[in-house]
Amino acid sequence: MMNLAAALQRNASSKPNQIALVCGDVELTYAQFDEIAGKIANSMIGKGVQPGDRVAISCPNLPFFPLVYFAIQKAGAVAVPLNVLLKSREIKYHLEDSKAKFYFCFEGSAELPMAKEGQTAFNSVACCEQMIVMTQDQTQQSYNGLPTLSALIQDVEPLADYVMREADDTCVILYTSGTTGLPKGAELTQNNIVMNAMVGQSIMGCQGSEVHLVTLPLFHTFGQTVHLNAAVLSGSKLVLVPRFEPNHVLELIEKHKVNIFAGVPTMYIGLIHAKQEADVSSLRIAISGGASLPKEVISVFESRFDVPILEGYGLSETSPIACFNHLDGDRIPGSVGQPVQGVEVKVVDVGGNPLPAGEEGEIIVRGHNVMKGYLDRPEATEAALRNGWFYTGDIGRFDESGNMFIVDRVKDMIIRGGFNVYPREIEEVFMTHPAVAMVAVLGIPNEEYGEEIKAYVVLKEGQYIEADELKTWGREQFASYKYPRFVEIREQLPMSATGKILKRELKAEVEQVTA
Repeated sequence: MMNLAAALQRNASSKPNQIALVCGDVELTYAQFDEIAGKIANSMIGKGVQPGDRVAISCPNLPFFPLVYFAIQKAGAVAVPLNVLLKSREIKYHLEDSKAKFYFCFEGSAELPMAKEGQTAFNSVACCEQMIVMTQDQTQQSYNGLPTLSALIQDVEPLADYVMREADDTCVILYTSGTTGLPKGAELTQNNIVMNAMVGQSIMGCQGSEVHLVTLPLFHTFGQTVHLNAAVLSGSKLVLVPRFEPNHVLELIEKHKVNIFAGVPTMYIGLIHAKQEADVSSLRIAISGGASLPKEVISVFESRFDVPILEGYGLSETSPIACFNHLDGDRIPGSVGQPVQGVEVKVVDVGGNPLPAGEEGEIIVRGHNVMKGYLDRPEATEAALRNGWFYTGDIGRFDESGNMFIVDRVKDMIIRGGFNVYPREIEEVFMTHPAVAMVAVLGIPNEEYGEEIKAYVVLKEGQYIEADELKTWGREQFASYKYPRFVEIREQLPMSATGKILKRELKAEVEQVTA
């Protein structure tokens, strides 16, 4: 029996006056954090939320997110964090697929401007019984006819104790696409989440008095584990940053004497080019994930700020930490370190046979971090989980000392600024445009984001549209990190004899141009 919320309740009792959450001028102690989360949980239960029900949340890095996230856990429900950049069409899919019963949505979400017309995803999803708007104005009781969080908890007592769950009960559903089309919900258990947060604590050497600067989005598995859950488990302080801006981040590190920073490569690139001078001597460790960090960036960052960067490897399906470098070990440039405690990682050939050091093959993972499966997708689960091992689709190799190197990743996946973008989803939506006959989407090199998204489009006979018009249309269909910044209209695409688009030939063209 366990519940992630036990750590929050323990801290509220043992260190009630310890600052837990900071955002701008707002500060909440652990006692206040636990009390507000308890009120939200009790109100949800009063409105029919039962253990195992799914509760969706769309919110940037503001105190609302941890408050609602831990309220969901207290109620024994399942958190379904949604990317705040999703558009209404995408939100509708996630609400329907997860069968979310409740939906907490920040007032700045793309979902809400349409509330007056009744066109929100919430209004078109039968399973979702209640939508709560999180507003900055704490006196506001309604938003375009929808109840606010302030109204939800008004005159409500905190839940006396969290609802106990089994270790294998689903704790969080994180959506990931792989290369097979629409996003799939990875079901992570209480044990997955708690154990991975403990691993994060160990890697970072958390002692319970640290200050985390949280620029990673908390709706993403990386930010949830290394910041939110690891910090709450240790009783540390979280300084929340809704929007990454390098100079402001450096100011906050100095102001709050931050000890731990985690980011994706684009954030580190931004920091090494920042003009702001700040005292960052309090910073003890920096964590990088989401994409490979260029060796030159590591060298410049560590030289300028005198802070070690630890790179790691993981996926949503592995909670996410699978491999990591450690402070007390040798850090090999380009390596993501060794398998973490309690987790096995192998490199195998196409038959699933382990390969020796130096040979490249598919990375497979087994341990306390591996998801229980994809929500309501038995075939996808069976394909990914075989004999207890999760087949990542990523290509890697070990060196003689057991250090893992990522050679390649899922065949077609694009990583733009640390966010996974899956071409098939974009292609399927582009195919709904009346002028489009065929489309192929792939990533092209980009200095700032690692990769940008490009769509190669063939128009239907007799149709005409400018590439810029298609790009504008795409911007309206997708979250800002997903839509193709580049659209090229062609008369034809390279095809195989069986009619399959040969993306490798398009990639070869890109490589020739960028070589």
